[in-house]
Amino acid sequence: MLAQLTASTSLPKTLEASHLLVLLPKGKILPPDVPCRELLSAVLKRRKMKIEEIATSPIIANVTMSTNDKTSSLVVWAMLDYNKSNFSLQTQVRIALQLLLSEQPSGISIVVQGDDSQRSHAAELAVYASWVNGVTLPLHKKKADQRKPLQKISLYGYSDTKAFSELKAQATGNILCRTLTVLPPNELTPALYRKRIRHLAKENRWQLRELDQNKLRRAGAGAFLAVAQGSHDEDAAIVHLRYRNAKAKKTVALVGKGICFDTGGHNLKPARYMHGMHEDMNGSAVALGIMLAATEQKLQVNIDCWLALAQNHISPKAYKQNDIVKALNGTTIEVMHTDAEGRMVLADTLTLATREKPDMLIDFATLTGSMAVALGSRYSGVLGNRDELLRQAVQAGQQSGERLCAFPLDDDYEAALESKVADIKQCTLDGEADHILAARFLKRFLEHDVPWLHVDLSASRCEGGLGAVSSDVTGFGVGWGLRMLQSK
Repeated sequence: MLAQLTASTSLPKTLEASHLLVLLPKGKILPPDVPCRELLSAVLKRRKMKIEEIATSPIIANVTMSTNDKTSSLVVWAMLDYNKSNFSLQTQVRIALQLLLSEQPSGISIVVQGDDSQRSHAAELAVYASWVNGVTLPLHKKKADQRKPLQKISLYGYSDTKAFSELKAQATGNILCRTLTVLPPNELTPALYRKRIRHLAKENRWQLRELDQNKLRRAGAGAFLAVAQGSHDEDAAIVHLRYRNAKAKKTVALVGKGICFDTGGHNLKPARYMHGMHEDMNGSAVALGIMLAATEQKLQVNIDCWLALAQNHISPKAYKQNDIVKALNGTTIEVMHTDAEGRMVLADTLTLATREKPDMLIDFATLTGSMAVALGSRYSGVLGNRDELLRQAVQAGQQSGERLCAFPLDDDYEAALESKVADIKQCTLDGEADHILAARFLKRFLEHDVPWLHVDLSASRCEGGLGAVSSDVTGFGVGWGLRMLQSK
């Protein structure tokens, strides 16, 4: 449950709040109606700070809000420079808000000031950050049940709560994505994941189809099955979810990599790099988060969501280097490295998705280490087959605060994937430009010339949080994906 929101255009005569966030537009003069103005002036004077310095560092202080109540309240003041990017504003609000949420209050009050546009923007930033950071994600500690989620948000200075319905849906999708991603691998095997998806489908009236390994064998999905065959339990599947809106004119396909744990297979990862590989299903969680948020927003677009759910285990049955497998579209693949399993499960899933001839296809995957080397964990990379679509993707990243960097996908890169014994190599062993080669590989499995974007989620985890989100697991891609769907 997200915190309940109440809103008012004006401040009450007596503002009684245990935890208060005040957001001001950047300026050199404090507005006369700033809550606790005298205290703020005194703090600035003591610290020998200029007023506009609040725009780079929020101010926090304890104050007695009411003469009738001698208990102390915590107040944070922050100034927002609206000339900065949306990502910068999100970050600033998140940092200021976290000073309050660290005390796990049951409720917070938010005061926004400035002109109408500034108050609207500040309110949306603060309420969204309160929703996504006010929840408790799964945690396996003895004292985990003592954590308190945020229950109430009182907003002053802006009252159009209808404007928050889309943000509430986005927050719900982001939280679903992060919740799934942080689950330990013994709690999110493909079988358990599929059970959760069935529950979501029933709740949201999505059409559901599960292509288990027997069905995939009959279909000839050899690329997916090569990865899945190493698991003792035959619980891997490609899951197809469908959302339909009667007023929709276009259909978008979302494809997500759902490797619930990645050992690397026979090319076993060392412990340092295997740790955290339960998060290798994040692409599927992003796709699910987008679909849930789009459903709650009742977006006028049809969505087909394809989730490639499997584990990359090591066993006598596991696929190995030099194997040659035949994908669903008939392409033969020379296996070069068993830790390049993501592109294998996506290959057949992309073929299935494109056979439905959507108007646009987007796949999400924590696919390559080279993208993380190229960008770190603050951006994700995007590649695609339409220049205009790439420009739209980068712009949507700027607007949503989930930033993307576009990479080339020129034909001459594919020469590195030429095989002497099969139609294509799965990857190379030198690792050079692997994020580009992986996308070139995936492109071979699009059966129709569908407008396509491939998002390599190097920002799925960022230590200390990213943008509006304070947890290390960011849910990156849900907000961006919604922005892309809203433009259809």
